[in-house]
Amino acid sequence: MKIASYNINGIKARLPAVTDWLTEAQPDVVIFQEIKSVDENFPREHFEDMGYNVETHGQKSFNGVAILSKRPLEDVARGLPGAEGTGRDGEDDEQARYIEATVVGDQSAVRICGLYLPNGNPVGDEKFAYKLRWMERLEKRAKELLALEQPFLMAGDYNVIPQGIDALHPENWQDDALFQPESRGAFWRLQNLGLTEAFRARNQAAEQFTFWDFQRGAWQRNDGIRIDHFLLSPQCADLLEDCQIDKEVRGRDKPSDHVPIWVELAA
Repeated sequence: MKIASYNINGIKARLPAVTDWLTEAQPDVVIFQEIKSVDENFPREHFEDMGYNVETHGQKSFNGVAILSKRPLEDVARGLPGAEGTGRDGEDDEQARYIEATVVGDQSAVRICGLYLPNGNPVGDEKFAYKLRWMERLEKRAKELLALEQPFLMAGDYNVIPQGIDALHPENWQDDALFQPESRGAFWRLQNLGLTEAFRARNQAAEQFTFWDFQRGAWQRNDGIRIDHFLLSPQCADLLEDCQIDKEVRGRDKPSDHVPIWVELAA
């Protein structure tokens, strides 16, 4: 089962590029971030015509996540549990950043958790505090899923640069929320629960990036960062066969500033 994650930075602007990539890459499941669309305006029928089942958690002009799957999507849940003043469904969290669904493969069922973690800038602002609270809620959800002892993965745009090796110029990110000790620490706490960071489990090389800014010729200079990640439960990590980044997509016409990252599972 090939599962991909892709921050598309607006479905309206990226539909041709996303369609071309889907046709070439043929993922069984894809998690989109930053669809920037309310549910009713998402081009559901377009993707259904390509053979995908579609579930969205949208928001006007900002954020928004979606899961597309060639197999049925079961037990769909929208919103990260634990928002203040809410129950488990997170209904009162106004930012659409999280969606879950189960996909049953030939060998195993996998719980897919698609996320778009807050950016958090500027540091010292309420936005950074929200980022850290959001990561605390994600850790709590991971603990709940781990207790079930079933395969699951948490994938998406984490807006976290885990290590210096994950940026061409880490010194340029010292004051950024993506590289703060608190952000990185929260990311490592997730892993320390027993989750496997899929890409680094398969590839330890430097200059492996998933994001290049649109400004200052970042793509042309390969001035990128790696902020899109797959974290796998122990049962899911046992199924891991590969994890790759489709870097070449960034050099195409009207690209997102992110590129897809994907895992192959024996599921």
